Amino acid sequence: MDFFPIFLNIKNQPCLVVGGGTVAVRKAALLLQAGAKLRIVAPQLDKGFELPHGSEYLAERFQPSQLDGMALVIAATDDAAVNEQVSRGAKLRNIPVNVVDNPELCSFIMPAILDRSPLVVAFSTGGASPVLARLMRGKLEALIPQAYGRLADFAARFRDLIKQRIDTPAQRRIFWEDMLDGAVAEKVFAGDEKAAEAMLLAQLEQPQAQARGEVYLVGAGPGDPDLLTFRALRLMQKADVVLYDNLVSKPILEMTRRDAQRIFVGKRRDNHTLPQEEINELLVRLALEGKRVLRLKGGDPFIFGRGGEEIEELAGHHIHFQVVPGITAASGVATYAGIPLTHRDHAQSCVFVTGHLKQGGLDLDWEKLAVPNQTIVVYMGLQGLETLCGKLITHGLSPDTPIAIVQHGTRTTQRVVCGTLGTLPQNPEVAELQAPTLIIVGGVVTLRKKLAWFKPGT
Repeated sequence: MDFFPIFLNIKNQPCLVVGGGTVAVRKAALLLQAGAKLRIVAPQLDKGFELPHGSEYLAERFQPSQLDGMALVIAATDDAAVNEQVSRGAKLRNIPVNVVDNPELCSFIMPAILDRSPLVVAFSTGGASPVLARLMRGKLEALIPQAYGRLADFAARFRDLIKQRIDTPAQRRIFWEDMLDGAVAEKVFAGDEKAAEAMLLAQLEQPQAQARGEVYLVGAGPGDPDLLTFRALRLMQKADVVLYDNLVSKPILEMTRRDAQRIFVGKRRDNHTLPQEEINELLVRLALEGKRVLRLKGGDPFIFGRGGEEIEELAGHHIHFQVVPGITAASGVATYAGIPLTHRDHAQSCVFVTGHLKQGGLDLDWEKLAVPNQTIVVYMGLQGLETLCGKLITHGLSPDTPIAIVQHGTRTTQRVVCGTLGTLPQNPEVAELQAPTLIIVGGVVTLRKKLAWFKPGT
């Protein structure tokens, strides 16, 4: 982050705006909405300038002494020298300063604001593109209606009472999530706060049952956060603990709750952080402790993700669980590489296999794989590429059969290397590739030249 996001309390605090144009008046109006004691300094005001009600105006040029005692300063003049003088003087006095359209002179920046007071959402690009920040605010205008402000006010009325009744912070959070995302919230949205209050108090009077944990087995897809499902995002924000594997991209992991405990249980080649049996036991233990556990897996949990083994263990202990499918690597990576898995002219079937080497070899049904008009997708096959190509040729596929290997599919670091079964293992580019990778074998690979649409880094 270039700027640390923070909300300042400037109610009844003296704030200074230097400038007399339309931009200055917009900034002044925002400060007044936040309850500031406002002073505007400018030799003259632009024609049509309307002085915000409740502000003080000094018809004079800026002087550094005008900064004394101020809690916050905004410079909005068209004079670069004055703006720099304001910035320098404010920083010397440790006063937060914003210079409009000049992030280098700012100690804070003004975000685009979605105001549903007391709920306030701020959008910022760190000064890179204020217009983009405003566009993002516009996208959420319809998703966060004015009623959410009433809901925040409603919650504030009962905050102290609930804190007294429910001692454990984790249980308080669960109680609030149930209230603010259920029938109580719907009553507030409908304007019936009396009924909402009755429902909340009734729920509060019920004896607090023993916390019951649950597990969310969620597919994170191949890496691009845009490919997550809505349900995955919702559960990612609810979990108390996150168990994630090596295939989950960092941007996706950062979308989980910031205060959730994160535990890496991934498996890298020749380095298993936790054996699968211990992962299963950890899921059970955390759930029995009353925690909501997110088991976040790359791709889809039920396609080479061992998700079935994990929920078998949970079911054996009568632990509630949910499974959220994700876009498996075969589908997501192939699409982003511009390689359709089936095509009327090239492949009428598609088969998924895992390419983990076992004692130096691949234990696959080569007779069923090495058939014409079929696409073969190999997960985790980078280390076994030479063996894979050799076996397929030995069992009947032509050495000229097209093959592609995709590194970091769907991510900004995606890279695709194409060749044939006979040539790809010797291609020096292959040695530069890093896991995770996906291998695609078959005539459909030839379509990449026409269909490749995702060009990261361009």
